[in-house]
This record gives sequence, structure tokens and C-alpha cells, in this order.
Amino acid sequence: MAPSAISPIFVDVAEPIKDTLGLPPASRKRLEKAGIDLSQGYPYRPARPLYLQDVAKLRDHYREHKDPGARADPKKSSLFSAAEKIVDLTAHIGTEVVGLQLKDLTDQQKDELGLLIAERSVVFFRDQDITPQQQKELGEWYGEIEVHLTEIHEKPQAPQVPGLSGVSVIWPDLQATERKADFRNPGGASRWHTDLVHEKQPAGVTHLHNDTVPPIGGDTLWASGYSAYEKLSPDFRKIIDGKKAVYRSAHPYLDRNDPNAGPKYLERVHPLVRVHPATGWKALWVNRAMTVRIVGLDKAESDLILGYLYDVFERNVDIQVRFRWTPRTSALWDNRITIHNASWDYGGAYPRHGTRVTALAEEPFFDEHAPTRRQALGVAGSDE
Repeated sequence: MAPSAISPIFVDVAEPIKDTLGLPPASRKRLEKAGIDLSQGYPYRPARPLYLQDVAKLRDHYREHKDPGARADPKKSSLFSAAEKIVDLTAHIGTEVVGLQLKDLTDQQKDELGLLIAERSVVFFRDQDITPQQQKELGEWYGEIEVHLTEIHEKPQAPQVPGLSGVSVIWPDLQATERKADFRNPGGASRWHTDLVHEKQPAGVTHLHNDTVPPIGGDTLWASGYSAYEKLSPDFRKIIDGKKAVYRSAHPYLDRNDPNAGPKYLERVHPLVRVHPATGWKALWVNRAMTVRIVGLDKAESDLILGYLYDVFERNVDIQVRFRWTPRTSALWDNRITIHNASWDYGGAYPRHGTRVTALAEEPFFDEHAPTRRQALGVAGSDE
């Protein structure tokens, strides 16, 4: 068993890095049971792309996306009848499915799960016996799997499960070796955000399976984009409907044409309010970490409106769900209609490890005739 703490390691640069961190026992057991080769080190850590231009060319083309939720039985009878019970965790967001194994879902149940995620924003499954390979296979049902490829490297740039391109490793102990974290500057994804907004066709469904979690702390929060939009007055919605915003990448890169200018973020323009293709409902789509400015407005105007929209998302606890993880739990959420935030309150005192697969979806679009969620469901006072 590898040591639990980081140990000094000296290797020739040509040799693979092997076990610089000790894998949590439950994580190691899951990976070995799945037949993952750990002999060359874990995780696989490729070189990251250096230049902005290489990242900008990545997937910079239209890809057809047919959302599985759009073809599902609206009653979700196959999925619901097979489950022991379906538990809505809050009125507006978050549902737990009890008694089903994700690896055993039929094609019809996968479609219905896609619709459930589109309606409830995030869906949870506890006590899952799922391998990284099965996790990737399920992810592919919901769209093209996101892999951090570049034209030069043609390999993933994020930590990956060895031999499984597109299955990312979420391991705060590893991230802490790259960026020191403490109470005042928490680690991990401990800020409100949504994933891959800089893509031409950004993220749809993400599946995070945590095989090791802290005994206390480490919750994840999600907020509903449907409900955030509905919190706005009808007149204010008219101000932002149809507007576009600039969204940036999570990481900066050098400009090959002007490397001395310093790191720059890749930016992409998308609608500020988007419509989900499976539900047809409008959702607010901004996040404090990666939404830069509203197109066509002065900076002061843009900052004022975006600041308010961030607050609507982040300060209304009735449109949020806070989930307490247990080992071997999967969460599947839709990045098109949510923002999320991982609490680092355990302070790195306990191990945490998981694997994540993200499916890319359609190019974001807006439809002025689309209803809100409350309007579509006939909720009283939906236009107040």
C-alpha cells in the first residue's frame, strides 16, 4: 500500500511518475476491480496545452446533438417502476433515485433518466457498483464525451484514469499539490460555476461518482437556472432575453502571437438565457467565475446586471439543493440549467476521490416563445 502522505520522489523525467500520493483504499479497490492498470502511476497526468490558439481550434465546429431526454416517455414509467422510490430533495431542484444500479439501466431508462435530469437539474444514486468503464459508456449515451484534446498533443490534459480517455480524476489531494489551499482560500471547485462554458457546444450532463468521501463535510451545492430565471420580474426578463454574454475558460493560455502579453483566457459568446431542448424551458445561464460581460453593454451596465444575476442564483436558498455525499454515490447534473459549488469545509483533513465523465451538448440557443418551468407546469402566480 502506498503511503498516505506525499513523500519526496526523485525520478528521471523520462520515467512515469508512480504513486506520488497514496490512493484511498476504497478507491484503489474499485479501480483494481475494474482492471485499471496502476503500475505506471495514477492518475495519468499528460502535459497541458500551452497556447490559446491550440485550445481555440479544439472542437470549433458544429456537431449534431440529439438530446435523449427529448425522446423519453414524459411519465418516465420504465425508470420509475423499476426504482424502489423516487425522492425529491427540494421543491425546485434535486431528486434521489433509490434501488437502481446505473450500470443496469435499459436504453429506455437512460432516456427517461435524461429527461428526469433535465426536469430536476441533478439526480442522485447511492450505493452504486459502477466501474469507470461503465461510467464512460453511460456518459456517451448523453453526448460526445469531453476530452481535453489539443491539435498538438492529441491527448487529454486533465488527470485521467489510465487507459480511459475522457474519465477525469477528481482528487482534491492531487489538486492541492498544484495549488495550496487553506481555510481562507479553499481548494477544489469551491466557487459557484458551471463546466466548460468556453466550448462552442458546452457541457450537458456530467456524471460524478465519488468512491471515497470525508466522514464529515465536503457537500456539493447546486442551484437551478430555471428557478433563478423565474425569480426575475417579467419586465426584467425582457431586458435580458435574447442578450448574449462572453464566457471564458477556467484556465488561461499563452498567445502564440504575443507570448509576452501573459496568459489569456479563451472566450466564447453564448445566450444569457438559454432553452433546454428536452424540456423547452427557459433558464438563466450565468456564473460568477466564468461569465465576463454582456455583449452590447458598457462595462458599468454589464457589471451591475451580472452582479445582480449572480446574487439571484447564489442567495436564494430555496432554489438550491445541498447534497451530503456517502461513499459509492453518483450525481448526474445538467450544466445547461445549473451552477454548482463544492464545499471544502473538511479542509483536506480526509481523503476524497472520484471519477467524472462529462457529455457535451448542443450549441446554446434562445427562443423568446419558450415558457418558464412554472408556466409549463401551470404553477399559480408564475408571471408575478
